Amino acid sequence: MVAQHKLTNSWRSEAVAMMILGLPLILSQLAQTLINITNTVMLGRVGPDELAASVLGWQLFFVMWMFGNGFGFAVMPLIANSLGAGDSRSVSRYVHMGLLICLAYAVLIMPFLWFSEHIFLALGQDDRIAKLAAEYVRMLQWSMFPQLTIITLRSLLGALQRPNIVVAALIGGVASNFFLNLVFVHGLMGVPSLGMTGSALSTVISTAGIALFLIWYSVKHRSLVQYHLFSRPFIINIEALLEVFRLGWPIGTTIVAEVALFTATSFMMGWLGSIELAAHGIALQLSSITFMVPLGLSAAATVRVGWGFGKANYTAVSRSVRVAMLIGFVVSCMSAALFILFPELLIGFYLDTDDVQSMSVMPVAVGLLMVAAAFQIVDGAQVLANGSLRGLKDTRIPMLLALISYWAIGVPAGYIMAFKLDAGGKGIWWGLARGLSVAAVSLGIRLIIKVRQIKN
Repeated sequence: MVAQHKLTNSWRSEAVAMMILGLPLILSQLAQTLINITNTVMLGRVGPDELAASVLGWQLFFVMWMFGNGFGFAVMPLIANSLGAGDSRSVSRYVHMGLLICLAYAVLIMPFLWFSEHIFLALGQDDRIAKLAAEYVRMLQWSMFPQLTIITLRSLLGALQRPNIVVAALIGGVASNFFLNLVFVHGLMGVPSLGMTGSALSTVISTAGIALFLIWYSVKHRSLVQYHLFSRPFIINIEALLEVFRLGWPIGTTIVAEVALFTATSFMMGWLGSIELAAHGIALQLSSITFMVPLGLSAAATVRVGWGFGKANYTAVSRSVRVAMLIGFVVSCMSAALFILFPELLIGFYLDTDDVQSMSVMPVAVGLLMVAAAFQIVDGAQVLANGSLRGLKDTRIPMLLALISYWAIGVPAGYIMAFKLDAGGKGIWWGLARGLSVAAVSLGIRLIIKVRQIKN
């Protein structure tokens, strides 16, 4: 039997429960991010143009992928609410409909990704960088549905308190992706060097393997048999389909509002030059790694808050929210300290220290990492507030707040500081900080209002 979904009656027990659930979710976030990090590190060793192109190509793919993730993420609060209300029969319906929407989405965006070179050129990118980035994306797009499947099944297994198997599967996928990158990018074991395409092919194979393993586990493990997963995968439940879609598209839009904020900065960095773009890619990836901790905690908050909400228990919901925010604050402070104390060490992992051209990226990246340290706390706060609101099935107003914060404030502020006030790359990143700060405050206020409504 799956572990019982118990609510706690003390702050300490809630913190323990949050961390027991959150740690595997954090590790799974980190492991899935490591797949792309492996690609970036491998291509960074090939040359600065390849590094810049991988940053550009990944950002476009990432935006498309993260919107699709909204449908996979929607499965988690729906299952958590159902289990909190004692309804286990809805589990398979939500999973099946989530995967169906993810498949349809992956097919619909393939033409857009295939012709990505035109997009890069229209956005003012260098011809060679645009061509290399498009080469990367054309292969990487085939990993879209496997990656969305991983997110959906991770949501399922997280809500059922079985996230550890996802961590194990993703660690295996990271190892596989690393090995295949060595083979395909650098041409080992008699395989010709495939460069950018080889790195993307490694990701396609690795993510497909992870997805198939998680499907097999969900079907075969004795503790999950009671949910009858994939027993009737082609039966469409319109009510569950619409519920996943209604909850998922605002989640996806909210995620993309933030992700596209960083993507917009990548394009603006491209206008400054390949050195700035490469430095931006390194600083962005390092901050993305630390961001995986509050992001994983936000998933745990979604589940814990969702269980309490399913039982209409104000005390449990309020306690889960406060514990998640406190843990997130401590972790964000630690991340900021890491960036401030060891910037050269962290950046050095991405650069060939024996190459003068590569090392020219170092001082620019260090400056950006200092700005990243400054916005760690607000970035963590806004994602934890959003995760808690998802547990309350509140996604549309948070979506609007995110759009305003990131695009009406963050992007314009970054552009003005960089190109009108001549602050360069740092100006773009300070614009990010302003958008994230507004999001943290507005979403925090929204969360307080929604929690109080439960009490009343």
